[in-house]
Amino acid sequence: MIFIRPKFTYQLAVIISLITLSSYSQTKTYSIAFGSCDNQRLKNELWKSIDENHPVAWIWGGDDVYSDTEDMNELKENYAIQKNDSDYLQFIANKQILGTWDDHDYGLNDGGEEYQYKRESQQLLLDFLGTAKDAPERFRDGVYNSRVINFDGNKVKIIVLDTRFFRTAVTKSVNSKKRLQPNPYGQGTILGEAQWKWLEEELSTSDAQFNVIVSSIQLLSDKHGFECWGNFPHEIDQLEKLLVTSKAKGAFIISGDRHIATFSSKKVTNLNYPLVDFTSSGLTHVYSSFSGEENPYIVGKVVSEKNFGLLQFDFTNNRVIMQIHGLENKLLGEHIQQY
Repeated sequence: MIFIRPKFTYQLAVIISLITLSSYSQTKTYSIAFGSCDNQRLKNELWKSIDENHPVAWIWGGDDVYSDTEDMNELKENYAIQKNDSDYLQFIANKQILGTWDDHDYGLNDGGEEYQYKRESQQLLLDFLGTAKDAPERFRDGVYNSRVINFDGNKVKIIVLDTRFFRTAVTKSVNSKKRLQPNPYGQGTILGEAQWKWLEEELSTSDAQFNVIVSSIQLLSDKHGFECWGNFPHEIDQLEKLLVTSKAKGAFIISGDRHIATFSSKKVTNLNYPLVDFTSSGLTHVYSSFSGEENPYIVGKVVSEKNFGLLQFDFTNNRVIMQIHGLENKLLGEHIQQY
């Protein structure tokens, strides 16, 4: 016997599908933008394009200026060049500004705990970000901090890490064309003891629907031989376990440093959503000759054009629309993560 599906059943399915798509398209989203690697001596052509997306906040992901120096007057002057750019001044007028540093604004290429002017540099970064004079990060070592952003009663928590101040020595690569190789398991730290305790508290007590963890260096892409969390593999394990035990909702990583933009995604044991690392870099200059590298967690294509990252939070459907945008606000990549 041949069964013929009634025509009206198919039509009804189409109508339901269209209604579902329509409801998604009409859902209100709330935007936050971020980026990294902005040389103050080069013109940033992206500020107006970023602003077209109406983000309520801008997150600096590191290398906010380029100033490898031990001269704090020089570092201060370079921050002033960046902050007094007319397009940037217009851009930040109605936004929350927060962020971290990487090595070139820290003051030492690939630098860590050994940089002798790190405390002086810390205050200059906080000045650049407009951090309040009584903020906790003004009185403790490291620029790590957090902020909850409210969107019509919904919460996004931004957890900003410091991957420089406490970071111990890395291991130079032996018998390889790569610059670095992983430390022996258990040797060294990126965050340091005090910051790890702080991070555990921030995640465990968060009641936000989404938790954005800002890391200047990549977490998941760890085969390229440059700076990344993979140089301290035990600390990757520690962070993944913390995400599980803290029960933090909708947590993901945003990162910079690499002068490319990409999405990486990893299934973590006992974590009920994939862990995403969204890298956006750089704002003024990029790795234009990029020809590929090993990344077991990559999703989509690597972007090697000037770019910024856009996070659109859909609280109704509990998802984040992650987008890479370029010049003239061109969409260069997208990853939608359901939580």
